[in-house]
Parts: sequence; C-alpha cells; structure tokens
Amino acid sequence: MYIKLDTNAVINSKDIVGIFDIEKITVFKVNREYLSINEKSGKIINTTSELPKSFIVCEKNGQKHVYISKLLPRTIFKRGNP
Repeated sequence: MYIKLDTNAVINSKDIVGIFDIEKITVFKVNREYLSINEKSGKIINTTSELPKSFIVCEKNGQKHVYISKLLPRTIFKRGNP
C-alpha cells in the first residue's frame, strides 16, 4: 500500500522501517545526531515547508531515506493501515 505524505511524496508502506514523532524523539542528542548525519549525506527528503511533526525512515534495496513530514505519526500509520 502507498502512503501519501504530501503532493509530491508517496512512499510504499512495505519500505517503512519506523515512524517517529519529531518533537518527542529530538529531545535526545543521539536522535538529533542521527538526523544531522542523514542530512549531511543527502538522505533527508523534506516534504513540507510547514513545521515538521514526524520523520519516517524507509529502506528499499539497501538504500535508506528519511522523510520529514507535517503529518502526525498516527495519521501516517492510519493511512498505511486502513
């Protein structure tokens, strides 16, 4: 099943490794470093110009990408599990 994150961002639910609440998870330094490392290596795909509420880690064919989204984690989960 495909999940629409924004007008230009659609991901396959089979590729999702994890869905995280950006506000709660970035409290910890290790998580901020994880996002920073992925940003520097070009693996971050920002799907919003609004305040981000979640990030989604996806892996397909050994390639990892991190999507930044304005959607709440529970909204993304519901879209993938109707």
